[in-house]
Amino acid sequence: MRYADGPTAEVEVEVDAPVERVWALVTDIELPARFSSELQSARWLDGGPALAARFVGQSRHPAAGTWETTCVVTECSAPRSFAWAVGDPDHPSAQWRFDLDPLAGGGTRLRQWMRMGPAPSGLTPAIEAMPDKEERIVARRLDEHRANMAATLAGIKDLAESAP
Repeated sequence: MRYADGPTAEVEVEVDAPVERVWALVTDIELPARFSSELQSARWLDGGPALAARFVGQSRHPAAGTWETTCVVTECSAPRSFAWAVGDPDHPSAQWRFDLDPLAGGGTRLRQWMRMGPAPSGLTPAIEAMPDKEERIVARRLDEHRANMAATLAGIKDLAESAP
């Protein structure tokens, strides 16, 4: 598993709430910072959520410190798909998305997915410094992303299911 291959991570949960309620939570870009150990905050630059709207996310990681990235919404198809690219949408350092599928009985299947690359990211210096360990570096980073994604989906599930 190499960075240049565009490795991905995906997490999914079933939510006992209508897709419209889950959509409102998914498109609140400030919400994941409540559950993620890495994302600290996010704020819209152009309003949103809307196609091509931009937002800034501030993140923190013990090995990389604190940084900000500008993201661009690449899909905003209410209430089914919300996606963004980190950096240049035509050559992002990462791509992220939520997909929502209505379930029989009024629930929602919620998936969060991400892909690394193809543009360089904060992982690039570690890979360049230790090219023989690239596969382990990438695998560990994907595990970190999966853990934060699972925490985010669990938080969204709790909020959606506890709403009146």
